[in-house]
Amino acid sequence: MAIAGAYSVRTPAVPDWLNKGDNAWQLTAATFVGLQSMPGLVILYASIVKKKWAVNSAFMALYAFAAVLICWVLVGYRMAFGDQLLPFWGKGAPSLGQKFLINRAKVPESTHVHDDGTVETPMVEPFYPMASLVYFQFTFAAITLILLAGSVLGRMNIKAWMAFVPLWLIFSYTVGAFSLWGGGFLYHWGVIDYSGGYVIHLSSGIAGFTAAYWVGPRLKSDRERFPPNNVLLMLAGAGMLWMGWSGFNGGAPYAANIDASIAVLNTNICAATSLLVWTSLDVVFFGKVFSRKPAVIGAVQGMMTGLVCITPGAGLVQSWAAIVMGMLSGSIPWVSMMVLHKKSALLQKVDDTLGVFHTHAVAGLLGGLLTGLFAEPALCGLILPVGDSRGAFYGGNGGMQFLKQLVAAMFVTAWNIVSTTIILLAIRVFIPLRMPEEQLIIGDDAVHGEEAYALWGDGEKYDPTKHGWNTSVYGEETAPSPYINGARGVTINL
Repeated sequence: MAIAGAYSVRTPAVPDWLNKGDNAWQLTAATFVGLQSMPGLVILYASIVKKKWAVNSAFMALYAFAAVLICWVLVGYRMAFGDQLLPFWGKGAPSLGQKFLINRAKVPESTHVHDDGTVETPMVEPFYPMASLVYFQFTFAAITLILLAGSVLGRMNIKAWMAFVPLWLIFSYTVGAFSLWGGGFLYHWGVIDYSGGYVIHLSSGIAGFTAAYWVGPRLKSDRERFPPNNVLLMLAGAGMLWMGWSGFNGGAPYAANIDASIAVLNTNICAATSLLVWTSLDVVFFGKVFSRKPAVIGAVQGMMTGLVCITPGAGLVQSWAAIVMGMLSGSIPWVSMMVLHKKSALLQKVDDTLGVFHTHAVAGLLGGLLTGLFAEPALCGLILPVGDSRGAFYGGNGGMQFLKQLVAAMFVTAWNIVSTTIILLAIRVFIPLRMPEEQLIIGDDAVHGEEAYALWGDGEKYDPTKHGWNTSVYGEETAPSPYINGARGVTINL
C-alpha cells in the first residue's frame, strides 16, 4: 500500500508519532473553546447586563482570559496534569521550554492499575505535541474563571478580581482538574467527568455563588431592574458559546475519533431540547404575566443548561439519553431558578448576577448524576481508563458508578466553597471586594473612564450645551425627541 505524500517524507517537524488529522482537530477544538470566551462570553456579558456595566463586565472576562494563559504556562498546567504531588494536586512547573512542548503529548500519572498493581489502562498519549494539549486545556481553565465572573458582575472591585483570578486558578481549579482528569484520586477511582461537568461547571457555579456571598450585592436599584442593553448582541455571544461547545466536548477524547463525533452530536441534541423545554415552561407558567410571549433570555438560559448538563457524559451516552438529559436540564434548573430561588432565604440573600449557580452548578451536578445513570458500556469502553464502567441503568457496577458521581460532586463542592472563601478573605485584607458606592451608582465611566456606547462622533460624550436640541445647525429651535430614553443619533456637520 502506497504511503500518502504528506507522510512519505519525514522531517523534524513531522515525527513518526504525529497524526496531522488529530493535531489539526485538537488545535481547531481548542480554538472553538477559546472563541467561546473571547469573544463569545465577552460579548454575552457586555450585552446581557445593564448598560452602565457593559464595559466592566466585558473587561472582567477579557482580563481573565489573558491572566489565566500566563499563569497556566508558568505553573498551572503541570499542577493540573503534571507529576503527582498529592492525591489531588500535581507538581507545579513551567510549560514553556521547547523540550517539553515539542515532545509527544501525554497526561502524566494517568496510568490506571488494577488492585494488584498490574496495568489496566496505559498512560494517555495523543498523537500530537504537548503544545497542543497545553493550549487546549488552557481554554478550559479560562472559561471556568469567566463563567465564575457571571456571579459577581456589576459590583466586584476590578482590582480584587485581578488578584482573585490567578489565586483561584492555582488553588481551586488545578485541584479539581488533577483530581478528575490528571491522574488524581477521583480519576483512578473511576469517576466520570467526560469534559468538565464537575471540573468546570459545578466548580464555577459553586465558587461563583460563594464569591457573590462574600463580595456582597449590587445596588438595590440594579437588583430590582437589570435589563440587557443589547438583546441581539447577547444572542450573538450565545451563538458563539453554543457552536464553540462542539470543540468543548468534541476535543475531550484527545483525538478525531468516533467518540468525538458522538459527543458533538449529543451536545447539540441536548442543547436544542433544553432550550425548547425551558421556553415552553416560560410560556406555560408565565403566560398570563407575559401574554404568552416566549422570552429570549429564557431561551439562552435553557440553551446554557443543556450544554452544561450533557458535558459530563457527552461521548458516553446514547443520543436518546441526550434528549432525556435535555428535557431534565430544561426543567430542573428552571424550577430551581424560577420557583425554589424565590422561596429560599439563602438564595434570595446572595446576589448571583446571572444565576450561575442555577445554570452551571445545578445543571453540572444534574449532568454528572445522569451520566452515572446513562453511561453506555460500549461507549465507556472507547476512552475511559477504568474497565467495565457503566451507568446504573446498565446493571453490573452501575449503582456504584452513581455513588462515585455523587461523592465526587460533594468533594468538588466542598473544595470550592472552602478555597474560594479563603482566597477572598485574604484579598479583602488588602483590597475591598466590593466597589465603593459612588462607583456603583455611576458604573463604567467611574470604574474605567469609558462607556459602552458613545453615539456622538469620535467617542465624544453627549453634552447638552453642545449637542442639545436648541443648537440646530440651521440656527432654529427644534423640538426634543419624544424618545428620550433611546439613542439620540450622531451629530453630522453639514
